Amino acid sequence: MDETVAEYIRRTVLKIPRDEIKTMLQKWGFLSEAQLQTLNFHQIKDNISQEVVQLCEENSADIKQAAILDIIYNHIYQNKRMWSVYQMKKSGEELEYFDITDFKKKFKGRLRSALKNVTITFKEYEDNAIWIRIAWGTPYKKPNQYKPSYVVYHSQTPYVFISASVLKSNLPLLCQALIVASNYHDIREMELRSHSLNSLKDIVFKRYSQNFQTYYPKPLQEGNVEPESADIRIVQENRSEKERIHRLNQEAFGGGPQPKLEFAQYRLETMFKSDPKMGVLDKREPFRCLVKFSSPHLLESLKSLAPAGMADAPLSPLLTCIPHKARNYFKIREKKGLFPESFVSP
Repeated sequence: MDETVAEYIRRTVLKIPRDEIKTMLQKWGFLSEAQLQTLNFHQIKDNISQEVVQLCEENSADIKQAAILDIIYNHIYQNKRMWSVYQMKKSGEELEYFDITDFKKKFKGRLRSALKNVTITFKEYEDNAIWIRIAWGTPYKKPNQYKPSYVVYHSQTPYVFISASVLKSNLPLLCQALIVASNYHDIREMELRSHSLNSLKDIVFKRYSQNFQTYYPKPLQEGNVEPESADIRIVQENRSEKERIHRLNQEAFGGGPQPKLEFAQYRLETMFKSDPKMGVLDKREPFRCLVKFSSPHLLESLKSLAPAGMADAPLSPLLTCIPHKARNYFKIREKKGLFPESFVSP
């Protein structure tokens, strides 16, 4: 077995929590049950990794087998990576039979025609997800196994989830290989990123239920209030306001937990409103800007704005529609005004 393969297997085993090493090696399936019985999983991890490497040497492990172990690790600990969503498009609406063998052949052929030094490994999962691991090299260097790109593609869908390597220059090659292998003609990033791969899938596969309606606050009723009943009236109004905010939040975001989204952006194009007599604008040209959102848990943060008193309820559709607009590249054209009043807290 090559020394670089042995070292890579050793480092992969060291990343696994000790209590889970045996289970993960069983999922790997490269070592026999009899070989696994010889391992002492109660010793320090460094010794366990050395023993695993010795057994892999007996089985003549290669880089493909080492890469599959790495895929299994990243599938289980997928939240350790940052994932981006890409959407592909066809020229027509016709559905084609998906052939996994043909997909792999085209994907490998396209990448290797542009770059010889590249390691490509596939692993299929029961939910029709194809995990692809790509270790990139250069015309003069072997592939760097420690900085691979990961692709998760669900067959018969236009969505691809990519966790890219540091080498951004390889991303166009990867996208070209994807559209060729899957028989699409275009691919674009949806500007939607998160460490939670499952949350991104919930959004683009519409497994996340959210109401998208526009609400209009009711005007305040004016009237004379007796001094002795003022305190009771204030308490009642506060309680009613909290109930109203809670109801609108439930209607806008739903009652369940929100998908863990960490980054989103969209382009806004709107006409700037001004009094013609003021002469602020000589020409009626659209106002364009790029709106970016970033948070450890973006949707839960937005959901908490109104209860915390940081924004009026209901929130602007520009905020509550983020998961819905994610499926449309976040391109929103608002023609009625620059921003609704509740877009920014006063």
